[in-house]
Amino acid sequence: MNLPRPLLALAATLAAAFASPAAAQDMPFDAYMQLVIAKARAEGISEDTIRRMTYDLTPNMRVIELDQSQPGSSSSPGYPPLQPYLDRHVDAARISGGRAVYNETARLHGPIRSEYGVPAEIIIAIWGHETNYGGYRGNFDLARSLATLAWEGRRRALFEKEFLALLKVAEKGYSRDRLVGSWAGAFGNPQFLPSVYLRLATDGDGDGMANIFTNQADTMASIARYFQDAGWRPGIPWGVRASIPSGFDVDAYRTKLVAPVCPRVHERHSQWMTVAEWRELGVTPYTSLPPDTLVSLFQPDGPGSPAWLLTSNYRVILEYNCSNYYAMSVGLLADEIAR
Repeated sequence: MNLPRPLLALAATLAAAFASPAAAQDMPFDAYMQLVIAKARAEGISEDTIRRMTYDLTPNMRVIELDQSQPGSSSSPGYPPLQPYLDRHVDAARISGGRAVYNETARLHGPIRSEYGVPAEIIIAIWGHETNYGGYRGNFDLARSLATLAWEGRRRALFEKEFLALLKVAEKGYSRDRLVGSWAGAFGNPQFLPSVYLRLATDGDGDGMANIFTNQADTMASIARYFQDAGWRPGIPWGVRASIPSGFDVDAYRTKLVAPVCPRVHERHSQWMTVAEWRELGVTPYTSLPPDTLVSLFQPDGPGSPAWLLTSNYRVILEYNCSNYYAMSVGLLADEIAR
C-alpha cells in the first residue's frame, strides 16, 4: 500500500533527523533498517519490494570482515612490477575464453560498435576480467551485503545509496534470488553496482529487460554504454607499444599534474604530447597512430622494460577500475582476443 504524500514527507523528515555521521553500528541493525526503509518509502519504492528484500535481513559479519581487510591507499614508495600481474591475468585460458566469446557474439559486434563506438574486444576483455566471462558472478545476497555495509557505517553514505538503488533494481522484476553478486554489492557479468545498473544497464536485444546476468547482448551493450558515457573515442586504440632510445630519461617527462582521484595511478604517466612530438624525441610507436594524437608515455617496470604510448581511451578503462594493473591487462587482453 502506498503512503499518502504527507506521510511520505514525514518519513523522509524522520529518516533525515535520525541520520548521523556516527557509525551506524551505534544503533541496533533492525533500528537502522527501519530508518532506511522509511527512506525507501519516501522514494516511492513499493511495499511489496521492501518486504521481499528486507523481511529477514540480518548483518553478514563475513562482509564486514572482507570490507575491513581491504588495503588502503599506499603511501610507500615504489610499485609492484607489472609483468607478473599480466602473466596471471592475460594468460592462455583467459585469452582462449575471450576468443570463444568473441566468436559467439560476432552478430552483435557491428551494431554495438555503430551505436556506442566501442570495439567488441574491449567489452569482452572487461567481461573476462570481471567475471571470467560469466563463470563466476558472486553468490552473496546483495540486499544483505549492502544493508550490512551501510549499517557498518564506515562508508554509510555510499552503501545506503546503493541499497536503495538495489531496491529500485528489484522493482524492475528481479527476484531476491537473482540479485546476488560480490560481497561489496556488484553484480552481473560486468559487475555493476546497483546505481550504475539504474543509470547505464541497457536492453541490447529489445526484449524489454536489461539482463546483465545471462544475456550476452544486454551485457555487451551495457558495458559499451558505460564506456561511451565515460568518454570513449571511436577509432583510436587504448594504447600501443613503443620503443624508447637507449638512455632516454622517462622521468624527465613525468606529469606535473596531481590527479584529484587515484593520484598514485596517474602520477606514473608522462605529460601529454602528440605522437609527432614523441617521435622527435626518438619514442616510436610500434603501430601507426595519427601524428596529432595526444598520448602519454608509460614504462611501468622501469628502464629497459616494455613501454607504451597511452591514449585518452586508456583513461576510460581506468574509469572502470582505477588501477594501472587492471587497465593494462584489459587493454592487452583485448589485443590478444582480437589478434
